[in-house]
This record gives sequence, structure tokens and C-alpha cells, in this order.
Amino acid sequence: MTSHLTTRAEHKRQYREQPRQAGIYLIRNTVSDRVLLGSSMNLHGPLNRHRFLLSIGGHPNRALQDDWRRLGPDAFEFTIAEVVAPQDAEAGPHEDELAFLEDLWLERTAPLGERSYNLHPRIRDT
Repeated sequence: MTSHLTTRAEHKRQYREQPRQAGIYLIRNTVSDRVLLGSSMNLHGPLNRHRFLLSIGGHPNRALQDDWRRLGPDAFEFTIAEVVAPQDAEAGPHEDELAFLEDLWLERTAPLGERSYNLHPRIRDT
């Protein structure tokens, strides 16, 4: 029988060993179609962080947090919109390719309008 701690440790190990994907993500309010556009060299990190902060009521984006509290988590979609193709398996994606994708998605979605949760044009998560 596997203990809870062993299972948790195994999940952590598997998460660390996953290849990291760089790209663009969206958090979309399915009721209003309002969107938070973001990018990262490790897509799963920011998506998990946003979900966690929203779930505990501590997200720094007040409009997003207020809508989450009012509408509930089922009213939101967390989507990986586009992934940077790695140059090779060991090197992973390059930051300049991600910057190019950021520019394309900023043009495509105009993330500072009324249908956006973005507060400024910098969308890259660290």
C-alpha cells in the first residue's frame, strides 16, 4: 500500500521532470469573455499560481479576483494558447521566440481594453 507522502513525493518528482513549455496562456471569464493574457518560459507555473491565488482570495488583480469570487471557478477557463517550439530537446525554447509570440498575441487580443484583465502591456511572468 502506498502512503499519502509517497504519492505526494512521486507527484512532485514527476512535475519536476516534465519538460518545461514556453508560450502564451489565457485565463478567460466564460460569462463576460474578459481575458487575462500572459506568457512564460514555464507555462504550468503561472497557471498553477493564478489558480491557487484565486482560490485563496489573494490574487493581486482585483477585478479578476472579484469576478472569481462572484461567479465561481467554473466560470473560468485556463488555456495554453500557443507553445514555443523548442530548438532542440536539451536547449528548450528561446526567449526571443517567446517575445515574438507575445507581440503577435498583444496585437491579436488588444489586452488593455475593456474586455481585458491585463493592467499593463507587460505580460511575461517570471
